[in-house]
Amino acid sequence: MTELFSIEGRVVVITGAAGILGNAMVRHFAAEGARVVILDRNREAGEALSAAVRAEGGETTFLYTDVLDKPTVESNYEEIMSRYGAIDVLINGAGGNMAGATIAPNKTIFDLDLDAMRKVVDLNLFGTVIPTMVFARAMVAQKQGSIINIASESALRPLTRVAGYGVAKAAVVNFTKYMCGELATKFGPGLRVNAIAPGFFLTEQNRALLTNPDGSLTPRSHTILEHTPFGRFGEPEELLGTLLWLASDASRFVSGTLIVIDGGFDAFSI
Repeated sequence: MTELFSIEGRVVVITGAAGILGNAMVRHFAAEGARVVILDRNREAGEALSAAVRAEGGETTFLYTDVLDKPTVESNYEEIMSRYGAIDVLINGAGGNMAGATIAPNKTIFDLDLDAMRKVVDLNLFGTVIPTMVFARAMVAQKQGSIINIASESALRPLTRVAGYGVAKAAVVNFTKYMCGELATKFGPGLRVNAIAPGFFLTEQNRALLTNPDGSLTPRSHTILEHTPFGRFGEPEELLGTLLWLASDASRFVSGTLIVIDGGFDAFSI
C-alpha cells in the first residue's frame, strides 16, 4: 500500500457498526491499521465484534450509543477524545427501514403509517445529523477530517413500496452536499464530507423483503436482478475500496460527492 491510501493510526468512528455492512467496515479499517470505534445500540453484537477484531490483532473499542440521543453521542465523543485525542474519520452507518414506512403490494400511499415514516426519517436523517454535529468538532479543531455518509440507491431512484426510507436517504444526500460547503468554507479545506449510495446488498434489514423463509429469492429480488447489469446482489466487501479511498488522503480534493456502488443498477434502463 502506498502512503496515499494509508489510514494507519487514524481514529475511525463508525455508527451502526454491528450490522452486516458495518461489520465488514470495522474489520477492514482495523486490518488497515486504523483505531476503530464501534458505535451501536446492540451491545452484545458490538462487544462481540470488538473482541473478535482485537483477537485478530486489530485495535477496536466498542461504545453503546443511540444516534438519536444527543447527550449519549456527546458522552461517546468525550470518551473517544479522552482515549485517543482525535477523530479522523466518521462513517455515519446507522440507519434502516421499518414495515410501516413501506407500502405493501395490496396497499396505497393512503395506507402509509406516518408514525413509522417519522421514525425512519429520524433514524436515517437525524441519525446522521446528530453524530456529524458532535464528532465534527474534533475535526474542526484538527483542521482535518473525513465524514462519509451512507445513502442508498433509493435516494436516486424512488423504488416502489419504499416510501419513508427513500425520502430519508435523499435528505442524507442533500445534507452531505450542504455540509461540504459548511465545513470547508468556515473551517478549512481539510474537512471533507462525502456519501456512498450502495445498491442492493442482502442485510438483516431487507432480508424479509428480498428472500423467502426458505432462503429463495422473492419476485422483488428477481426484478431487482433483472435491472442490475451485474446480475447479482453486492457483497459487503465491495464497499470497502471506495470507503478507504474516501477516508484517506487519496481523495483529499473530493468533497460533496455521492458515489454509487450498485453493479450498474442506476445506469441501466432496458
